[in-house]
Parts: sequence; C-alpha cells; structure tokens
Amino acid sequence: MHELPQTLANGLLLGSMYGLIAIGYTMVYGIVQLINFAHGEVFMTGGFGALTAFLMLPSGVSLWLALPVMLLAAVLVSTSVAVLAERLAYRPLRGSSRLAPLITAIGLSIAIQQMVWAWYPDAKQARTFPHLPGGPYALGPVTIQTGDVFLVVAAVLSMLALMWFVRGTRTGRAMQATAQDPDTSRLMGINTDRIIVTAFAIGAAFAALAAVAHGLRYGQVDFRMGFITGLKAFTAAVLGGIGSIQGAMLGGLALGLAEALASGYVKYLPGLELFGGGAWANVWAFVLLIVVLLIRPQGLFSKLTADRA
Repeated sequence: MHELPQTLANGLLLGSMYGLIAIGYTMVYGIVQLINFAHGEVFMTGGFGALTAFLMLPSGVSLWLALPVMLLAAVLVSTSVAVLAERLAYRPLRGSSRLAPLITAIGLSIAIQQMVWAWYPDAKQARTFPHLPGGPYALGPVTIQTGDVFLVVAAVLSMLALMWFVRGTRTGRAMQATAQDPDTSRLMGINTDRIIVTAFAIGAAFAALAAVAHGLRYGQVDFRMGFITGLKAFTAAVLGGIGSIQGAMLGGLALGLAEALASGYVKYLPGLELFGGGAWANVWAFVLLIVVLLIRPQGLFSKLTADRA
C-alpha cells in the first residue's frame, strides 16, 4: 500500500494522455455524430511526424530546442491526416446511414496503419523516440520524469486554451450552435463544413500533443500504438459523456486511475490473484466501460459538463 501515491500519479499521467486523445473523439461526435475510429491513427502519425522532424535536425541539437519543432511537425502531420480523412472519406458519406461512415472509419484506421508500416523507414518495429534530459524528480513519495512534466503542462494549458476557444471566440460559439442544430446553424449563415473541419483539426492537434507526450514518456513510437490507445481514449470519452469536452478529460483521468489501480492492486484481492498486473490493464479498462454503460449510459460526468463541441 506504500506504493499508492506513485500508482495514483501514474494513473493521472496516463489519464491525461487518454484525455488529450479523447478530445478528438468527443468533438467530432458532438458535431457530426461520428465515432471516428481512425483518430487513434491520427494520434500515431503525430508521433512519427515528431520523430521525423527530430531526425532531420542537425545531430547533437538539444532536445529542448528541438521540442517546439517536433510539436509543430506532429500537429501539422496529424491535422493534415485528419482534414484529408474528413474531406475525402467522411464528407462524401454525410447524410448516409450511420453504418457507412463507421465502417469507413475502421477501414481508414487499418489503411493508415498499413501505410506507415509499409512506407515509413524501419517502421515495422518500434522506433526509438528521444528522451528529454533531466530528472527524475522526487515529489515526496512520488517520482516523475521530465516527459511526465511535459505531459501535465501540455494537458493543462491545452484544456484551458480549448475552453477559452469554445466559449470566447466566434468560431467556438459556432461549433456549439452546429452541435445543437446543424440545419438551423446553416440557415443562420454558419459555414458548417468549415466548422466540422475545424473540429477534426482541433482534435488532431490534441492527439499530436498526446503523441509527443507518449514518445517522451515511453521512449518509442510504433505503427500499432494508435489502435489500443485510441480505443481506450474512446472509452474515456464515453465514460465522461461523449460529446462533452470537459467530460472527455475527466473520463480520461478516471480511466487512467482505474487502470493503474487495477493493475497494481487487483492481484491482492482474494480469488483474483491471476488478474492483476499490466497484462490485464486493457481488460480492466473495458470492464470499467461495460460497468459504467450498464449503470450510467450517459457517462459519469454528463451532469457536470455543459459545453458540447
């Protein structure tokens, strides 16, 4: 039990990353009612974009100096992939049954994975991602790495920026109006096509931040990393109440904590000794989702959140 503070810290860090990715799921669903299963691969391409930028810089350059360039490259790659997906794959299907874009999203997810696997140099295995220098830092009983600090700062600042954007800008208010009634919004002069593309782009930018944080935390990027991580981020969005921005981040934190606690402590419960440890982390994450959907289908935090993307 003396490891509980470290376990909670690990859960919050993991949940922050899930929350950043879940923003993309919830914004797109809030506006066009589409579960974009390719969003996990948008996250993955951001990691490879950041790695490419780092490899193109002169050898020996400080990672602190390279980090802004890597972030910019990650955002550019992820937003480009997301915008192209919306323009070429999803927009032609707008107005069709919900099944068609859902299947398209799954197919697009597999296609992006295979393209990175086939065309990115040496991507058939995990590629090493640079570590930020410095650390680890001891905060009482908790130890964190420099990459963890980046993740926390990125999550807090980006959430504050997004809340300001949605509440305080003309485009943000147009997004809320489009989410509530797209037909009336169009009649009121809102360019709903532009609003939908903006939602895809913002979600992709958040996924790119998460991808850089993932690389700094785990020291590698992999063409498969978007699949399970994306599913968990979708789970986080559903837990928080899909369509709600704050709920996505809160759902991510709840999922991260649940996963960390289950991995660390389930094995001590009588009769569950074989179901603890990291190998069962994914299972417990989806068990939590099933339980929440049975008890509270609208999500854990749906009453606490008012802004819908």
